[in-house]
Amino acid sequence: MPFIFDVKVIPNSSKSDWTLDKSGNLKCYLKNPAQDGKANAELIKSLSKILTIPRDMIFIVHGEQSRSKRVKIDIDMTFNQLLDALGIEWQMDMF
Repeated sequence: MPFIFDVKVIPNSSKSDWTLDKSGNLKCYLKNPAQDGKANAELIKSLSKILTIPRDMIFIVHGEQSRSKRVKIDIDMTFNQLLDALGIEWQMDMF
């Protein structure tokens, strides 16, 4: 079953990094500009390398021209597994 998640992309950044913002939303900082698909290609390449899967298993299904993207990965995983692979610790606050 494919895994689909939302990510906010920050192109033309001085670093390549994955983080969670204060609201728990996933952010990806990319060095390439949002020009001629370079940032989208870097996003797919980054995920491919981190998850050790082929690039053709990763798709931007919504937001190719936007900073807010919906990404589909053709592997069975959870959001927590994705965060672990990205090296991000996530804690849910208990109320």
